[in-house]
Amino acid sequence: MFNEMSVDDQIREPYRALVDWMEANGPEVLEQKRLEAETLFRKIGITFAVYGEGGDPERLIPFDLIPRIFTSQEWRKLDRGVKQRARALNAFLYDVYHNAEIIKAGIVPADLVFRNDAFEPAVIGIDPPRNVYSHIVGVDIVRTGPDDFYVLEDNCRTPSGVSYMLENREIMMRMFPDLFKSLRIEPVESYPDMLLKTLKSIAPRKCDRDPNIVVLTPGAMNSAYYEHSFLADQMGVELVEGQDLFVHEDRVFMRTTRGPAQVDVIYRRIDDAYIDPLCFRPDSVLGIPGLMNVYRSGGVAICSAPGAGVADDKAVYTYVPDMIRFYLGQEPILNNVPTWKCGKPDDLKYVLEHLGELVVKEVHGSGGYGMLVGPASTKEEQAAYAKRIEADPGDFIAQPTLSLSACPTFVESGVAPRHVDFRPFCLVGDDVRLTPGGLTRVALREGSLVVNSSQGGGVKDTWIMSD
Repeated sequence: MFNEMSVDDQIREPYRALVDWMEANGPEVLEQKRLEAETLFRKIGITFAVYGEGGDPERLIPFDLIPRIFTSQEWRKLDRGVKQRARALNAFLYDVYHNAEIIKAGIVPADLVFRNDAFEPAVIGIDPPRNVYSHIVGVDIVRTGPDDFYVLEDNCRTPSGVSYMLENREIMMRMFPDLFKSLRIEPVESYPDMLLKTLKSIAPRKCDRDPNIVVLTPGAMNSAYYEHSFLADQMGVELVEGQDLFVHEDRVFMRTTRGPAQVDVIYRRIDDAYIDPLCFRPDSVLGIPGLMNVYRSGGVAICSAPGAGVADDKAVYTYVPDMIRFYLGQEPILNNVPTWKCGKPDDLKYVLEHLGELVVKEVHGSGGYGMLVGPASTKEEQAAYAKRIEADPGDFIAQPTLSLSACPTFVESGVAPRHVDFRPFCLVGDDVRLTPGGLTRVALREGSLVVNSSQGGGVKDTWIMSD
């Protein structure tokens, strides 16, 4: 296991000032700071929701106040790699909804795309503004050594967590003003302005003025509602539900106390199936009837575009390095985690024979649900999971149990290493933009590799050190 703070009992340079501060102040001050941070989270109302477990679904997200730190050199590699991946994923999305050249070339199997539940035939032939389908790409990255970074998965629809990135930084600046004063830490607070600029840059072709932008939420019961309202507030735009919008003469309008107001860009935080009951699920009460007709005609832009989810399918993920070579003519800067596709007979055989060593995931799964962590599972759990795989092999992929890096984390016993991953947020519009930072998620249980907040994980601030 690579410990990001120290190697061979020697403190790595990016952590030196932080370690000096902790040694000078002691665990009592850290505990006091932790309680102060928890109080701030509670006052501000920084929560997430977990359903199906009974009791109050609203929870404070666990926050660890020891930051994760990257050097400027490490960040430059991540920055270039994430941007490269976002460009290739968008090129793939445009291609599969138009000429499907990558499929004709025999690089990506046709069935993997056209029979994918996330592929939306209603989007075929539509040219979204700037030919961009996925405007916010969340790339989940793990680290296994000083120079070894791997992409675990891509999130091309509505990746969540950016509000925690921003709130974590705000609270850390309150808790440790002396550290921020003495260290050169890249700021992240420009993200809402960057997001707004990106959304304005994808105004539809029929928009001949400063675009009116809204954030579309399914409502207060959604697990990410805090983030929806937070981002709308930070950008200074309206937070709306489907019932607040309506279609009239190839335009979308918002109901206001001053009468209808035309809407040009919708940053939607609801799934494809629910955005238009006339095109997708007819029983949806969350969407706007007729929205897709306006979208086709160029009367409104939707961020991210319907159908973008086909690019973050976990089986499609295995072909992203090939996409980079095919569309960009480049070698991948960030590698994928080696992956077995259970839909392939040889891969299926290997996975079933090595379930106790692998991490197996549903290709459409998210949030840490529906997966098997082989080394942490029982023989009975493996046998039950094997039956699921055998029933529908193409619905599963498997990956080796990587020795994820660990960061210092303040736990009950003091400061101890815990496994982490990292999600930077890449914005794609008239340009490709990446805030120098992201969401570090931490597995708070000792030895656990599951970092999702819904599965007991927490979050950290991420510091990118300036040159």
